[in-house]
Amino acid sequence: MVARIYQPAKTAMQSGVARTQKWVLEHDRASARTTEPLMGWTSSSDTRQQVQLTFDTKDEAVAYAKRNGLAYTVSAPKPRKQTPKSYSDNFKFGRRAPWTH
Repeated sequence: MVARIYQPAKTAMQSGVARTQKWVLEHDRASARTTEPLMGWTSSSDTRQQVQLTFDTKDEAVAYAKRNGLAYTVSAPKPRKQTPKSYSDNFKFGRRAPWTH
């Protein structure tokens, strides 16, 4: 079973960078999910897929995987395309285009 180490991306509903600074280690599915016949709920016999471990740095996550003998893959985060700005930047003195209205 392979563990995946990655830095989560910002959600579409999120304007800040909260919960995107930590690194996450999660396990891949070992068995397929099945539908329970009586109630129709989705279930699985694999409990590792329910666990997500968070780490402050990538090195801590890799060290944990090595210490516990887990095969792992590291996914590098993609750089952000837009730099965050504050609302007050719209009114600052050295602005490129003049503010009107």
